[in-house]
Amino acid sequence: METLFLRACRNQPIERVPVWLMRQAGRYMAEYRELRARHSFLELCKQPDLAAEVTLHARQVLQVDAAILFADILLIVECLGLKLTFAKGDGPVISEAVRTPEAVSRLPRQIEVGELDYVYKAVSLIRQELPPEISLIGFAGAPFTVASYCVEGGSSREFLHTKRLMYCDFQAWDRLMSTLAEATAEYLKRQIEAGADSVQLFDSWAGCLSPADYRKYVKPYSTKVLQSLPADIVKIHFGRGTALLLQDMAECGADVVGVDFMTPLAWARQQVGGKALQGNLDPAVLLTDRETVRNEVEEVLRQGGGQGHVFNLGHGIVPQTPVDLVKYLVETVREQSSVSFL
Repeated sequence: METLFLRACRNQPIERVPVWLMRQAGRYMAEYRELRARHSFLELCKQPDLAAEVTLHARQVLQVDAAILFADILLIVECLGLKLTFAKGDGPVISEAVRTPEAVSRLPRQIEVGELDYVYKAVSLIRQELPPEISLIGFAGAPFTVASYCVEGGSSREFLHTKRLMYCDFQAWDRLMSTLAEATAEYLKRQIEAGADSVQLFDSWAGCLSPADYRKYVKPYSTKVLQSLPADIVKIHFGRGTALLLQDMAECGADVVGVDFMTPLAWARQQVGGKALQGNLDPAVLLTDRETVRNEVEEVLRQGGGQGHVFNLGHGIVPQTPVDLVKYLVETVREQSSVSFL
């Protein structure tokens, strides 16, 4: 079924702007917190019935136009033989950081993503329960972002270890990125086969790079992922702090370019060569009040221009966000974008 979301992503005529939200399933919801009190984050990701429950509940509560699989961009690193944990307050931790050419050489050249079968089962369960008019978005971390976690051993602000490897040993960098690109493409293909009608490639940390470095060290590998996927599947490419990279990101092969909240949509439109845009309300707006939310939603819709726009945040929902304001946001997008099409 050609859903409203898919038509917007393909720049086709739409009766209103579709809306979904990054991190629409998360700690701001009491039901999610109750589940997390009984299960670790990785347990939620690795038990298909729980991942499906979290995904479907958020979609139902918010009444958004697309569900996004509940998972994590770093699940794939376990297929490299690396140990992944989530430390309270510190986020993801990878046991043995891959910081040298020797460490890269010890990694498998090919990653078997079959061991992520729990993800594909969750996708299948979600698709069975979703109404046909609602899209299901699969996702993966882009090679650069996943590589940076592997090299840093977790989150980073400066990405010094990553950049040192990138600059000093291109052969090792190319091997790491090529391995991740090939595996990520296969991972997304299997999500599509399980029932996802669209996918998002998250390059969360690409904004730490200059345009020249992005073109040399990142773009070829993201292009490999996106162009390996079926042509009829909607592909979204998102990064944070990537205003100067939008043109290059658009050229990687996605149908939709996600825009962060620091980049005006009207300006982004000029950078992406006619492709659809996704975004880009600042998540902090959802910590204010209804009047502010309505005003900011109207401005995002105005800049988005209607056709070829998917409403979203410019990053994920933060844990302190009131659920009622998120629901009001979705209602306002539906109301205001429908009015603009009359």
